[in-house]
Amino acid sequence: MGIEWNGREPNGPRSPTLSTDDLLDIGNPADRSAPVRAPRTDGRKRRWRQHKINRREELVDGTLAAVRTRGGSAGMDEIAAEIGVSKTVLYRYFADKNDLVNAAMQRFIEITLMPRVYGAISLDADEYQLVRSALAEYVGAVDEDPEVYRFIMGTGSGDPSSLADFERLFAEVVAAAITERGSALGIETEGVMLWSYVIVGGIQLATHWWTTNKSMDRDEVIDYLTMMVWSAIEGMARAGGSRDKFGEQEHVLPPIPTGDQAV
Repeated sequence: MGIEWNGREPNGPRSPTLSTDDLLDIGNPADRSAPVRAPRTDGRKRRWRQHKINRREELVDGTLAAVRTRGGSAGMDEIAAEIGVSKTVLYRYFADKNDLVNAAMQRFIEITLMPRVYGAISLDADEYQLVRSALAEYVGAVDEDPEVYRFIMGTGSGDPSSLADFERLFAEVVAAAITERGSALGIETEGVMLWSYVIVGGIQLATHWWTTNKSMDRDEVIDYLTMMVWSAIEGMARAGGSRDKFGEQEHVLPPIPTGDQAV
């Protein structure tokens, strides 16, 4: 029972008074049992929590739009002004800029990067085309949203765990594709997670380098990445996915076609 104290009386202890929550019944105390307090619902808390989630998501989407307009180096003041809120509002929903950048990174990965990559890997196509399509989608997503990519990857403000989560998810998708296709061809897949992390890590680092050094155009980047990744997959397939068989193979570079032999 909720109790409020009304202070000490002149010659005795403090006397309790019932709170309004306990005034469920009024009558002769001798004629009624002790009031039963109905369990409180936390509906208001749930609604407020959902409101905060929705509002935070709106602010993240607004941040991505603001960065596309103001550039990848936009600060909290510029972002708030572009969204049309005060900076105080941003800090009400995000602890600091790191928190905002981290949320923006997660959102970009969730609604842009992974859907494009996953869609490409899920195509009904041969293995080479799957590789090239997935690479084209990843490079395209970065190239078509350069300011957002710069904001979430180039400021040094994001949480590394979010990038690690993306790389893990990307690697798992690649591993699932290799396992499915490889098993159908009789290729051993014991090393599939290691292969997938090598592929994903190389793609991510190479693309990140390219965003700061545009010495190649987009098609060239896709061509060279495809050459590298496909050659790795082809080499694993030749050994049947077996490190023992790979170790038994002769490892010499093939002769380079010259003149009329080059196609």
